[in-house]
Amino acid sequence: MASLFSSVLLSLCLLSSPFLSNANAKPKLGFTADLIHRDSPKSPFYNPTETPSQRLRNAIHRSVNRVFHFTEDVSLNSPQTEITSNGGEYLMNVSLGTPPFPIMAIADTGSDLLWTQCKPCDDCYTQDDPLFDPTASSTYKDVACSSSQCSALENQASCSTDGSTCSYSMSYGDHSYTKGNLAADTLTLGSTNNRPVQLKNVIIGCGHNNAGTFNEKGSGIIGLGGGAVSLVTQLGDSINGKFSYCLVPFSSETDKTSKINFGTNADVSGTGVVSTPLIAKSPETFYYLTLEAISVGSKKLPFQGSGSGEGNIIIDSGTTMTLLPTEFYKELEDAVASSIDAEKQKNPQEGLSLCYSATSDLKVPVITMHFDGADVKLDSSNIFVQISQDLVCFAFRASPSLSIYGNLSQMNFLVGYDTVSKKVSFMPTDCAKM
Repeated sequence: MASLFSSVLLSLCLLSSPFLSNANAKPKLGFTADLIHRDSPKSPFYNPTETPSQRLRNAIHRSVNRVFHFTEDVSLNSPQTEITSNGGEYLMNVSLGTPPFPIMAIADTGSDLLWTQCKPCDDCYTQDDPLFDPTASSTYKDVACSSSQCSALENQASCSTDGSTCSYSMSYGDHSYTKGNLAADTLTLGSTNNRPVQLKNVIIGCGHNNAGTFNEKGSGIIGLGGGAVSLVTQLGDSINGKFSYCLVPFSSETDKTSKINFGTNADVSGTGVVSTPLIAKSPETFYYLTLEAISVGSKKLPFQGSGSGEGNIIIDSGTTMTLLPTEFYKELEDAVASSIDAEKQKNPQEGLSLCYSATSDLKVPVITMHFDGADVKLDSSNIFVQISQDLVCFAFRASPSLSIYGNLSQMNFLVGYDTVSKKVSFMPTDCAKM
């Protein structure tokens, strides 16, 4: 695929990486990159024969399937940790190695390791784009078994008795997997100011054995989670532990891409900003918030259900719907339905239970998410989505296992993550104008 990178590179070493040390001053970064929705015309996943409503329905189905990657086995005896598959909704243009080798990778706040399929592929899924060849990169280095990078992966890393190279093995919730060598190489991120950012010695997974439900159009994953080997953690102090994104609504008639910001570009400040604590829980990959209640108009519904208490909901950019415990969801749905003076319509597709005819006079109640210390008032576009020409449905659904604050609820908000101050901030924003 064509690279979006210009010939001018901003070359910066990750001196503040938890895996690297240097006595020199630590550089501070500030840059912004495009986030491309997987159903955008700019995405390799784009299907021009699908209607907007078909794409939304597909996203809803992926949202339900994605729940599997959060329901992981975290027992001490587990040989592998189940993380996300490539159901993430947003993509980034990046390049690996020297010279830069372009890939379109999934930006995923629900996983950590940045990985791609590599030559030689012993047993790989079919990929349309060329595979990354580590021997063609002058900056590629396998990671040693004795290194802190290898030990940071804990039970996802292994070393043979006669080998010195660290191997990784990750299993996914849908039983897909990736296995290969842990390595370090140069990562180049596309920047919206046409000055791509070149980051040296980034820890990556070079996958030589990958299989399952991965799509042939996908080239890799960029892990933006909270774990030790995520890109956010590796950037560390150089971005002050900060990143943010602003998601353009599906319904937007512009061709604008969403944006992801790092470091000094990621500050969320101004009128209307509210912040809630990030809660430290296991596994450290996921970003946990505390949801105290949801208001429908003036009716406030205290959160209840499995996992209630601190850190009872995961915020995730790759899950479409907002998922809530079954009993609490039922209470919320009843409150929303009782406040709408219209006849319910049956949804021919599975997954969404509260639907109405798409008319201009449908009056949607105000819904407010009451996070700890932060009241986030949703717009009607965050609450109902149009799944066909004549049908709109409630953008929340029940989950038997856990709660996830999905991307439909986050659209047209600047959402900022501060992993140093341990908080997530929300600011209502017209994301198409960023």
